[in-house]
This record gives sequence, C-alpha cells and structure tokens, in this order.
Amino acid sequence: MRWDDFRRSSNVEDERGASGGVPGGAGGLGIGTVIVIGLISWYFGVDPSVLLNGAQILTGGGPVTQQGGQAPPVTAGTPTDPSGRFIALVLGDTEDRWSEIFTAAGRTYHPPKLRLFRGAVQGGCGLARSAMGPFYCPNDQRIYLDTAFFSDLQNRFDACDSSKACQFSEAYVIAHEVGHHVQDELGTLGRATSAQKVASSQAQANAIQVRVELQADCLAGVWANRAQKKHNFLDPGDVDQALQTASAIGDDRLQKETQGYAVPDSFTHGSSEQRKRWFLSGFKSGDVAACNTFAADSL
Repeated sequence: MRWDDFRRSSNVEDERGASGGVPGGAGGLGIGTVIVIGLISWYFGVDPSVLLNGAQILTGGGPVTQQGGQAPPVTAGTPTDPSGRFIALVLGDTEDRWSEIFTAAGRTYHPPKLRLFRGAVQGGCGLARSAMGPFYCPNDQRIYLDTAFFSDLQNRFDACDSSKACQFSEAYVIAHEVGHHVQDELGTLGRATSAQKVASSQAQANAIQVRVELQADCLAGVWANRAQKKHNFLDPGDVDQALQTASAIGDDRLQKETQGYAVPDSFTHGSSEQRKRWFLSGFKSGDVAACNTFAADSL
C-alpha cells in the first residue's frame, strides 16, 4: 500500500500521552471480563455498551450504562510518529473521497474526529477501553482507536501477514469506522437504533446490528475503490490482506476459536464470509447503492 499521496487530516486528536492504564470494572465487570469480551468479539463497533451489556446478561448483572455527552477536549492536530501519521493520512483521504461522494449527491459531508488513546479514555459513549477494539461513538461523532489493536491484528488474530502487508488491513479498520460515521450522517444509525429498541427479541436486535456492520464493511470497500481510482495506491495482495482481516474478525470464527462453536443468533457483525462479501461489493462497485444491506433478502 502506497499512502504518501494521501492528504493528512487535521481531525486527529492524540491523547496517547495523557491516557492511563485501564481502570477496574465497568458496571460491576472486572478488567478480566472486559478483556475477555474484547477477545471474543474484538470488534469494530458502534457503541461499546453493546459488548458490555451482553456480558452483564451472561454474568447475571444489570445493564451497563454508557454515559452520553461530549468527549473532553483534546487539541486536534497531525501526529508525527509513523503510526499516527499513517492514521492521519488514511483519515484525510476518507474525508476527501466521502466529500466527493456527498457533493455529487447534493449533500455536505461533515467528517468525524478520530481520537487516539492508550489503555482507556473518557469519551462521548462512556469510558473507552483498548480491549473493546476500535469503535465509532455517534454521541460525539468520534472514532476511538488504540493503535495497539493493529499489532494484535497481526500477532493475536493472524489477520494479516506482516507489518507491511497489514497496512491496507489497518486502513480497512479505519475506513470501516468512518463507514459508521457515514451511516450516522445519512441517518441510518438512528433508524437502526430505533428499530433495535422495538425488536421482539435479542436475536432480532442482533440481526439489525449485523446489517449495520456489514454495511460499514461495504462502505469501507467504496472508499477503497474511490481511493484506488484517485491514487492507484494498492499493491498486489493488499485486497487479499483486507479480506483475510475481514475473515479473522467474523463472528463465527471468533466464537469457534473462543468457545468451540458458533451461535448465529448472537452474531453482531456477521460471519467471515459475509464480511468479505460485503467489503468486495463496495470495492468492486464503488457505489453506495451497492451497500444497502437493509434491503438485501440474503446477507
């Protein structure tokens, strides 16, 4: 992956120097449970309360309340370390490509902030922990990312083959979270949340979340398509690495690795094959219309 032609975003908030270690339990959950949750789903999510509330149900506790509001202010800028610089460049290109797409549709794109942290940080959806994985918080329209996740993609989950090969996988992670912001801009997240609140069962609510996540995978593919046309930035094998990452974080694979079997009704992000298929749908078409997972009879 060649990314030097990307424009660096000024919307990165770097709190890595201020973030401390992960504090103890949330809503009665100890750090060990929180880490286990992260390993089971290691998820690209919208709201970490989905993970934590699920764990409370399993452990017999009450639901976790993620406090809304705004994240504490951090000066936005452009990090100069290699990882921070890479993230700022990828984020900048997502801003440019999505601005083009929105403008063509007669709309205005309002880019998200991306907050880098280590260990834990207070955000608009409550206390963000690295064990939750990267996620988008619609309350404050921020992406939260601990860059340690990238090394775990390679070393813990075998989601890519080497540091160089992992770069497009990392870009896919960022583009997926930006995809959630695009959904927020379009009102999709709000509609999905409303539908989940009146769902007749947890399985039905989970099924809605799967469609949200698969659409974000597809939107990541749309960005990659548009960026490739603009920059011709992909090296041979890059897309295969992204597909390997999508497969590695499929609900079925993660559940089988952690508990020996998969429970489809509990999926929140889709199977490995579904994640790969929807990313490719966006990547091959470059068309947002190809990402309507909510209208698809079969995922």
